[in-house]
Amino acid sequence: MPKPKRAARTSFSQKLASWLREDPLDALLIAFPVAIAMRLAGVDDLWIFVVSCVAIVPLAGLMGRATEALAHTLGPGIGGLLNATFGNAAELIIALAALWKGPQMYPLVKASITGSIIGNVLLVLGLSIMLGGFKYAYQRYNRTAASMGATLLALATIGLIMPTLYYYVFASAMPLPPEELETVEFLSEEIAVVLAVVYVLSLVFMFVTHKNLFSGESPVSEAPAAPAAILADTEPHWGRKAAMTVLLVATAGVAIVAEMLIASVETAAHELGMSRVFVGVIVVAIVGNAAEHSTAILVALKNKMDLSVNIAVGSSIQIALFVAPVLVFASMLMGHEQTLDLHFTPMEIVAVIASIAILALIAQDGESHWFEGVMLLAVYAILALAFYHLGDIGAPELTEIPGH
Repeated sequence: MPKPKRAARTSFSQKLASWLREDPLDALLIAFPVAIAMRLAGVDDLWIFVVSCVAIVPLAGLMGRATEALAHTLGPGIGGLLNATFGNAAELIIALAALWKGPQMYPLVKASITGSIIGNVLLVLGLSIMLGGFKYAYQRYNRTAASMGATLLALATIGLIMPTLYYYVFASAMPLPPEELETVEFLSEEIAVVLAVVYVLSLVFMFVTHKNLFSGESPVSEAPAAPAAILADTEPHWGRKAAMTVLLVATAGVAIVAEMLIASVETAAHELGMSRVFVGVIVVAIVGNAAEHSTAILVALKNKMDLSVNIAVGSSIQIALFVAPVLVFASMLMGHEQTLDLHFTPMEIVAVIASIAILALIAQDGESHWFEGVMLLAVYAILALAFYHLGDIGAPELTEIPGH
């Protein structure tokens, strides 16, 4: 009897070691029960915030892998759509948890939107290009697909900056009655509808009418890679039922941790000397995208820059065209006094515009080397420092619209 037990223990340890070798981030799952225990024990909010940030990373990774496994079993069309729609589920859940707390959290929610766009374009793509460039002198990708992604992101950026431009050009130029100031909210809601429609049409373009352009990656032809192409690169870890179970459990876990993170963010930000805008633009954006960041870097190290560029640019497009409108619509349904608008700080607008401009410059030749990655990371570092020293100065005040 003792021998079978030892064999069972050996088998379990081998499976555990194999699991962690396959995805080392899963070792961070221990942070999930630790965060819950700390919350129940009344530990200081700063430590709950830190541990919650750590716990989000592996849970988001599990959601991504479960989605990919489901997509494998549903075919490339539905699978690509599923992967594109749930690509930023962790960020969306965190933002919804903050949105539920009310208008006082709107600066954090809006900062997480711009932070995800900036982080994907500068940090994720920068790390991928730099680390991939250390291994390969030059890495090539389809510049047509990359340029189209940059163009689509520029269109989304136009929609996101218009409410801010309207406010500073018109609303702040002269005293206006409350009904005119409310136009910022109405304009945001109307633009959210346009962005959502464009997102749906972009999926039709990629997965129906022009799916041949996004069919996968080839070392010879260097065809662009869509989300569906990522799914075809490896075999799924789980069957359909197992993947659905993992997805539901991981989603519930992210929701629980997001609630703890948002509940502790104010105290943690104060103790760390951070503003809500900095926490949203830098901290929450990095935490929510960490699993996706690692995937982009790993495929770049395998000389698959088409996949890496697609992950970075595609994630930013989903944030701008899908997550932002969903958050605006969600705030309308939550019944808060003031609905979420798309009025960002001037610094956020400048940072997003600069990021998209740099992406367009990088994407135009279809070739990258390590120093391009260094330049992207340098810009990200500069912006991060600016946001840190900015504080909440320039953030849209929650009381600026009379009557709310």
